[in-house]
Amino acid sequence: MEFIILLILVFYSIVLHEIAHGFVAYKLGDPTAKYEGRLSLNPLVHIDPYGTLLLPFLTFVFFNGLILGYAKPVPYNPYYLKDKNRDPILIALAGPLVNIFLALFFFFLYKQFLNQSLGLIFLSLFRINLLLALFNLLPLPPLDGSKLLLLFMSFEEYAILETYGFVFVALFIIFFGSYFFALINKIIDFIFKLLYNYF
Repeated sequence: MEFIILLILVFYSIVLHEIAHGFVAYKLGDPTAKYEGRLSLNPLVHIDPYGTLLLPFLTFVFFNGLILGYAKPVPYNPYYLKDKNRDPILIALAGPLVNIFLALFFFFLYKQFLNQSLGLIFLSLFRINLLLALFNLLPLPPLDGSKLLLLFMSFEEYAILETYGFVFVALFIIFFGSYFFALINKIIDFIFKLLYNYF
């Protein structure tokens, strides 16, 4: 039962990440996500067969219980944006920021339910949300952190690079995934100890 609760809350952590992209895009003048019904908490509109179902299962099986995935990306139209280099960066950073806020929220819930089964669920959600934030901040297209490349290139040049994005991500995970996740675990442990000692 606890595992089902964990999966549901992980999924909604991913959904809120995507909604944040669409909400910021809407505030910056792009109504695409709103018109397509993607600013909704209805899980069915956010399910991606690979990212929401297959990838979390594979990472859980092959990376010792790690759950990593994504919802169907929320679309945005850069031609609605006033600043085609700055605004996509703001839209991209909204997702990881939501995961950081969720991580803090689940950490404080963990402290409230210490030594209970719910506490372990909230601890897992704290770690997973930090992992999602840090992973998405990698400067690899199409991950959110890659939008920082727009500080150094035009939107058109970035769009070409993004076309091959999943190749970059796949190669990174294949060749550097174990080192990256080991490093991320150390960073998350450090953040946990910091929060635990001061809050």
